[in-house]
Amino acid sequence: MELNIPVIGILRGVEGDFFGEVMQISFAAGLTAMEITMNTAGAEEIVREYRPAIPSGKLLGMGTIRNLDEAKRAVAAGAMFLVTPNLDLGVIEYAKAEGIPIVAGALTPTEVYSAWSAGADLVKVFPCGAMGGPQYLKDLQGPFDHLRLVAVGGVSLTNLPDYFAAGAAAVGVSTSLFGGKALREKDLAQIGQNVKNFIEHCLAAKDRV
Repeated sequence: MELNIPVIGILRGVEGDFFGEVMQISFAAGLTAMEITMNTAGAEEIVREYRPAIPSGKLLGMGTIRNLDEAKRAVAAGAMFLVTPNLDLGVIEYAKAEGIPIVAGALTPTEVYSAWSAGADLVKVFPCGAMGGPQYLKDLQGPFDHLRLVAVGGVSLTNLPDYFAAGAAAVGVSTSLFGGKALREKDLAQIGQNVKNFIEHCLAAKDRV
């Protein structure tokens, strides 16, 4: 799973029409990967509705995939990639068999290495912020410098440079990407501007590494 823009936009608890609008304006602003969480009401229907219209080079995935049943439902709905909050080797095995990229959740060194060894395309370190943020990621990259880690949980414009300096392959972001106020007010123009701004900061931070 290659991300030209190393950011996965995460949305949870939004209605279908609004998700579609946010997705379209975010893709237009440069985002390449969007994730709707499985525990969002109607998530599978949202993916089924918008999957056929995804532009070339863009990805619509499903996150908060906690078990094999949810993984199968996500794939059936048309998810282009899966993201888990926890390590479930059965889910990784299923995704690989189906040819679906998977970003597998892990936290401890043992979980991180187990996820990668099982075939995860990327390993989502979650909740990264609660464990010390960039420093924790840097500590993991010491012995696991060949692993592609995605920082999720507590990522912001302020600490973006530190995450990429610590070795992050990508980041997963929600409120800091779209803007909490803009999401609450459904201000699509501001959401688009927030996404564009975040991506610009992200690319600048990665270029400095």
